[in-house]
Amino acid sequence: MKQEQTFTAISGFAMLFVCLLLLAGGILGTIFLRNPFFMLLIFVLMICLPGFTVVNPNQSAVLVLFGAYKGTILKNGFFWVNPLFVKKKISLRARNLDSDPLKVNDKIGNPIMIGVVLVWRVQDTYKAAFDVNNYENFVSIQSEAAIRHMAGAYPYDNFEDEKAEITLRSGGNEVSELLEQELTERLAIAGIEVMEARINYLAYASEIAGAMLRRQQATAVVAARFKIVEGAVSMVEMALEELADKDIVDLDEDKKATMVSNLMVVLCSDKDATPVLNTGSLYQ
Repeated sequence: MKQEQTFTAISGFAMLFVCLLLLAGGILGTIFLRNPFFMLLIFVLMICLPGFTVVNPNQSAVLVLFGAYKGTILKNGFFWVNPLFVKKKISLRARNLDSDPLKVNDKIGNPIMIGVVLVWRVQDTYKAAFDVNNYENFVSIQSEAAIRHMAGAYPYDNFEDEKAEITLRSGGNEVSELLEQELTERLAIAGIEVMEARINYLAYASEIAGAMLRRQQATAVVAARFKIVEGAVSMVEMALEELADKDIVDLDEDKKATMVSNLMVVLCSDKDATPVLNTGSLYQ
């Protein structure tokens, strides 16, 4: 398999000076010497003109002569090459691919919407020009395939797969590194370097988003209630110990049960408790 080869081109300014000499010689010889032979100089000049090319910074020019690859101009500047060369300009600048959110299924089968940002650039101009039909379209299609493959390998979260160590939502750098590796392998055939790839959009698909939101809310409520009950039990325990240590009141088991019940209701209620004054005894 061929690889990229650097082509050393002639300075365009030096060749421009030669062309000016050909032009001057052709015009002066034809006018003053009246010799048709000097018209050949102008003809040679016309042949040389298509050989001039300008390569901008972070740009390259792939040169082909009658179907044979001759090399790539990687330096920027003003050059002259064989006029018969076919010159194909390829940018070496870093480019972004902001993919539209794709609807895919995660490892568990839940439909999700996922999108990524890919930063890439051409590393091998030969592969980009000749190993694929259109390297920009190739990057777009292979990126979509890599996203679908990665999304199907991991769950969205660990609600249903509690043993999952890496999830799309909480994977962070691990998921990004795996995505970069997947894209690097797929885009290597086109000579593309993957500089960075990260998930920039992740959500459940619309048909299950409502149900999953309620599930997350329920999980949050259960976790909050657990903490509230845990704290209330500790406070009740502390209150009983303080009353017993300071010998403020002597409570039998029934009174302790009543007190615990009242405190748990006050501490665990999601609304402010309304006190009720009892003007009689504890049993009336």
